[in-house]
Amino acid sequence: MTVRKMILQTILAAATLVGAGLGAARSADIGPGAAGSIDLGTLLGVAYYTPEARGYRVVVTLAPRAAAPGVRFETVLAAGQSVTLSTPRAPGDAPEAIEIARIGDRVQVSARRRDAVRQAAALD
Repeated sequence: MTVRKMILQTILAAATLVGAGLGAARSADIGPGAAGSIDLGTLLGVAYYTPEARGYRVVVTLAPRAAAPGVRFETVLAAGQSVTLSTPRAPGDAPEAIEIARIGDRVQVSARRRDAVRQAAALD
């Protein structure tokens, strides 16, 4: 089985288990080791976390909607921390984005408002 096929099967399985994915104004908590689906427009993916001594290790695997190898992102979140993942769009358009936040003992995946992402990018 090719890596591409494995990634796509993982994404499809997670989407089936979790649901259709995050809408523009929805967020979803995920439990330790449970997968949450991500929709970043041209990219689909899954996110999960495992507790570690330093914090929660969040792992995100993304793949283009078209068949191509995916990308994996990992970070460790301490309580109160968050990370934003985004994909670029046309010049002047805000990116598609999600935020993964550790809130106490849970991890929440939320769609980000486009204007908030644009403002945050302007600070960089």
